[in-house]
Amino acid sequence: MKSMEEELKTDQEFFDLLTGSYARLTGKELVSADTSPPWLYEEAPFAVLAHNTDADPRFIYANVTAQRLFGYPWSEFTRLPSRLSAKAPNRKERQRLLDAVSKNGFVDNYRGVRTTRAAREFWMEDGVVWQLVDESGKLRGQAAAFSKWSFAD
Repeated sequence: MKSMEEELKTDQEFFDLLTGSYARLTGKELVSADTSPPWLYEEAPFAVLAHNTDADPRFIYANVTAQRLFGYPWSEFTRLPSRLSAKAPNRKERQRLLDAVSKNGFVDNYRGVRTTRAAREFWMEDGVVWQLVDESGKLRGQAAAFSKWSFAD
């Protein structure tokens, strides 16, 4: 697998990590078997994000749908600490979610408030958040996917 520091937009190994860990943990498919990394990145109608395992995790992946929703281009999204996807009052709830994912492997039917680059809040709904665990069992980070959202204002 490429270094987590490299662009992972259409990397097959990273795509396999995202989709494989999702399938192993949830027992469901994130995408159909004939889906390609470029489709997930460029065309998927749902948001997919992932962060690394740093002490203050940083986003390493955000597909185009997520970039449009949050208002960050790839170059900024992949330098952003993931905690900044929620405003300060919502960060405790976000951390409880991440702790539950760490303990259980994944959380589904998640609903939480997130914030855009322009500080506009929205509800992330029907989300799945899961551990990015490679086939050898090494933790690579956490990921989220959601296809429903609604703005608070």
